[in-house]
Formats: sequence, C-alpha cells, structure tokens
Amino acid sequence: MKRTNDFEALKAECYELNMEIPRRNLALYTWGNVSIIDRNAGVFAIKPSGVSYDELKKEDIVIVDLQGAVVDGSLKPSSDTQTHAVLYRDFKDIGGVVHTHSTYAVGWAQALEPIVIYGTTHADHTIQDIPCTPPMSDAKIEGDYEVETGVQIVEHFRKMNLDPNETQMVLVGSHGPFTWGVDGAKAVYNAVVVEELAKMATITRQANPQVQRLKEALRRKHYERKHGPDAYYGQG
Repeated sequence: MKRTNDFEALKAECYELNMEIPRRNLALYTWGNVSIIDRNAGVFAIKPSGVSYDELKKEDIVIVDLQGAVVDGSLKPSSDTQTHAVLYRDFKDIGGVVHTHSTYAVGWAQALEPIVIYGTTHADHTIQDIPCTPPMSDAKIEGDYEVETGVQIVEHFRKMNLDPNETQMVLVGSHGPFTWGVDGAKAVYNAVVVEELAKMATITRQANPQVQRLKEALRRKHYERKHGPDAYYGQG
C-alpha cells in the first residue's frame, strides 16, 4: 500500500473535476460522482458516498483499487464505485468516469430510448446514437447491483458492436448517464455534452415528431473533420 502523501495530486485533481459537476449544473446535492485512474499504481480516486458538493473537500476523496477496495481515505467511496471499477477493467484506454443524474439525459434513460443523432452537434462527438441499455433483470438487481450496472454497460457495447473510444457515453436504462474519456477532464466534458445532446434531441423531437436521423454524409463529415485521420478542426 502506498503512503497517503503519494495520492495527494490524484485526490486534488479528482476533487477539482468533481466540483465541475455542480458548476456545470449537472447534479443537485449528492447526485453525481467523478473518478480518475492512475493505471501505473492500479488505483483510482472517487468522490465519497453521500457527501454533498457544498461540503466536499479535497481530503474527502477516496482512493480504491481496481476491485473497489479502499486503499486510502477515511470515508466510504461512492456507491457507484464498483460500476466505475468494471469500466476501468474492461475499457482499457479510459482515464476517467463520470456519473450524473442530469435532467434531460435521465429523461431519455427513463424512457428507455437512445439519444438519436439528429444533428451535426451530435455528430461532432460520435456518429452513433447515444446507446441506452435495457432494463436490468430482477436477479441482477437483487445481486451485486453496482457491479451488474457496469457489466450491463460493457455487454451492451459488445452486443451493439460499439467502440468505447469512439462512443464515450451511455444511458443506463431507467437510471441515467455514464461518460468516460482518456482522462477525467474529457469524461467531465462528455458529461456536459451528453446532457446538451439530450436537451437538443428532446426539443427536436417535440418540434417535429417525425424527424429523421441525420443523414450519413453529414454524420461522417462532422465526425471526421474533428476526429478522423485528416481532421482539420481546431489549431492542430
């Protein structure tokens, strides 16, 4: 086990990223968590369970291993810790995970519908609909629920043949959004994005219930100009 001081930078970064959640209006009270991983050390930092953002301090951040066991910290880690752990174990390239109960994304999750790709803002981030997992079975709910939530995400991506490095967000059916990224900052960015895409899709469908999915050419153009091998968006 490492000394506490070895985790100070990891805790500080995790704390600042967690505080972005209320700043971006993605959560009320305790309704969210951010984690970041140190793969070399085999640990990740995560928000403690049930601590409101108004009261959260850097020293409250908990360090756990990839099985979810506490390595450092005096508080219990987030109740979603095991879900984060599953994602870190199965999605080998990710460096951060975020879970919130942001309003519009939760609305689509509760409707058990993927967020359909209707426009180019969505295509700037992924050419896919934002997937929504099916409802969890009673047996899994009554089992190791948080582990099963992570397994549900991983299995849904495999079933849908989705690349977690390209589609970095998901709706857990009846629950809410999880996002991830190459690091914690990108995971938080994606949490903001999924909420905005959910809001835009809601307005679009209300304006035209018969609206069609964005056509393929526009999907590819907008995604490739930002993420493709010949990307030209930004300052390079």
